[in-house]
Amino acid sequence: MHRVIIDTDPGQDDAFALLLALASPEIEVLGVTTVAGNVSVTQTADNARRILELAGHGDVKVFAGAERPILRPARPVPEIHGATGIDGWDWAPAKKGAEAKHAVDWMVETLLREPSGDVSLIALAPQTNLALALCRAPAIAGRIKRIVFMGGGYFEGGNMTPAAEYNILVDPEAAAIVLNSGVDIVATPLDCTHSAPAPVGWSAELEALGSDVGRACGGMMRFFEQYGNRKYGTPSRPLHDAIAVGALLWPDLFEGKRCPVDIECAGRLTTGMTVVDWLRQTGQKDNCLWLRHCTDPVELYRRMREELARLPKT
Repeated sequence: MHRVIIDTDPGQDDAFALLLALASPEIEVLGVTTVAGNVSVTQTADNARRILELAGHGDVKVFAGAERPILRPARPVPEIHGATGIDGWDWAPAKKGAEAKHAVDWMVETLLREPSGDVSLIALAPQTNLALALCRAPAIAGRIKRIVFMGGGYFEGGNMTPAAEYNILVDPEAAAIVLNSGVDIVATPLDCTHSAPAPVGWSAELEALGSDVGRACGGMMRFFEQYGNRKYGTPSRPLHDAIAVGALLWPDLFEGKRCPVDIECAGRLTTGMTVVDWLRQTGQKDNCLWLRHCTDPVELYRRMREELARLPKT
């Protein structure tokens, strides 16, 4: 059983990641924290509530966190995810709001309370909340089992600039803090996610599940693919954040290696670049398992669909 905190900024692919985690009998979601990213932190918290309630897990609490990156302005991307961040489905209003406690406070309290080495973090957004928590309470670094994050790109470059992937570019200082924290880290970068595009027409397979979850996923998938297919000239797109959850659940479908990774925070052309010392040329310590490929994308999405089918029909 993986006991996890999910830090997110939904985002259609974040929504798939949340639904996959909630559906899996191998994951216990202790809580969801949200941050400014794809849309504002108020919107990401509301989106998380809607997703949890759709999945029949309205009892899981949501905690809103940082309203902006540590040193930089917020960088929402409605051109990719729509005005709400989870466009593509007619979402019912959330029945309740986020908790009053700030996400960073709750994250620190939870990690100090739970048994050491028992809780992992799944980071699907700019890593501002994680970095603030590590700075506020450095002792939590030794208590986190691992951090699995979606972000970065080395062999594939970036998706927002030639050098930088979105989650890292938005708050590179935060990502640098996390990567240098000493926590066991697994990175699911563009190098990995671009090797695992969804099957063409997968939205129809999801809608065929016959549930509101399936219909919502089908609608979100169609919306999410529009921007990416135009940009890349592809017939389908990878569900980046859901693939990160898949990497936690099914490591047999992924390959990579441990190596030193750091973040460029001040480059004229390369701010937000994940600098991956794949050949170990710098003499720095390995600090990250960098996933390079998904070895069987068809099987990955088959397993995702199978898990999503567990969620309620209405």
